[in-house]
Amino acid sequence: MPRVVHLLRLRGTGPAAQEGERHATWLELFFDLVFVLALSSVTTGLGDNASPTSSKILVAVALYLLVQWAWVSQSFYDTRYDPDDGLHRVLVFVATAGAGGIAIGVRHLPEDLLLPAGYLLVRGALILMYLRVLLTSRAARPVAMVYLSGFGVGWFLWLASLAVDTSTRPVLWVIAVVIELSTPAWGYRWLRHHPVNTSHLPERLGQFTIILLGATLADLLNAVPLGRRPGELVGAVVLAFVVPVSIWWIYTTFLTSRLAIPRLRNGSWYAFLHLPFGTSLLFLGWTLGAVVQEIAHGVPRLPDTLRVLLGGSIVIWMLSGLLLQWVSLGSLLLKRIVIAGVGITAVIVTAAVVSNPLLTLVLTAASMSGYSALVSSEIYRVRSAQSSP
Repeated sequence: MPRVVHLLRLRGTGPAAQEGERHATWLELFFDLVFVLALSSVTTGLGDNASPTSSKILVAVALYLLVQWAWVSQSFYDTRYDPDDGLHRVLVFVATAGAGGIAIGVRHLPEDLLLPAGYLLVRGALILMYLRVLLTSRAARPVAMVYLSGFGVGWFLWLASLAVDTSTRPVLWVIAVVIELSTPAWGYRWLRHHPVNTSHLPERLGQFTIILLGATLADLLNAVPLGRRPGELVGAVVLAFVVPVSIWWIYTTFLTSRLAIPRLRNGSWYAFLHLPFGTSLLFLGWTLGAVVQEIAHGVPRLPDTLRVLLGGSIVIWMLSGLLLQWVSLGSLLLKRIVIAGVGITAVIVTAAVVSNPLLTLVLTAASMSGYSALVSSEIYRVRSAQSSP
């Protein structure tokens, strides 16, 4: 047994691992790309119809949260323990294969077993990583026990879903994910003594968000039909392009300001807020592409469902960004709240009143570019105030 423990031992665990700057490894970036492919496949369930049913929308949201939560869970392990040895790489590649299974499995739910099988691989690999922590690091055992307990129960529920009928599987999946999501909350008394690396976690979530923004742009460009109304179509694509660029501008300004670092602690709230944040980005790419397609086909009026999805995605993104800044600073100035209120009101009014596709893009691009300028300026001002003696 001592020899086994010696072979399994971790490098860089405990408080010493949190000191200094840490950056993403090549293995982590590869892991990100596969997971973004899985996330991008989520919107395929919405189809080409500009008015997807509410059930399809809810399924797509649930699948997105499932996949991103699996990625977030892995990132929390990596930010605390970074062995980067042979055993760790093998387990990460197993999880990556599971993510690939999820990417294919989301297209054939709930009959196909690829989604639960893929998730079992992803979560099973992480459970083995925490089991390694439990066996080899006395200081980190409380953290390992928290995650092994919550994720272990969830894993067995996913395993049980393979043996039940297709109508019961989603029920077990929901219960399992709820248990996993609540794990950091009930384990807070132990996790708070083991903070995450203050440079690594924001960087990892930031890299993933930027890659997701790239996928949003890809969804937009892939939706552009060639040979139809070229002049109007080019203008529509440029206007739609302004929206993700505005999001990129604000988010990178926030990251480079490093406002989140002083209050990051165990990182749970910071990571959880990226779940709705990322969901809004994914749906935004699909909805912008759908609007451009409607313009290409000469549709005079956007479907109500598409208008709600476009406006709702932007509003959720704005609220998530506002809460991220509140978590990072511990408070918000009235000016920042007013800016958010004006931006949200403008988006809601546009979605409710305007039905013309091109005018919708014009007003949305104008609102987003103005919001980006105001929020970025406010972030710079807060950062300068914190830096001044």
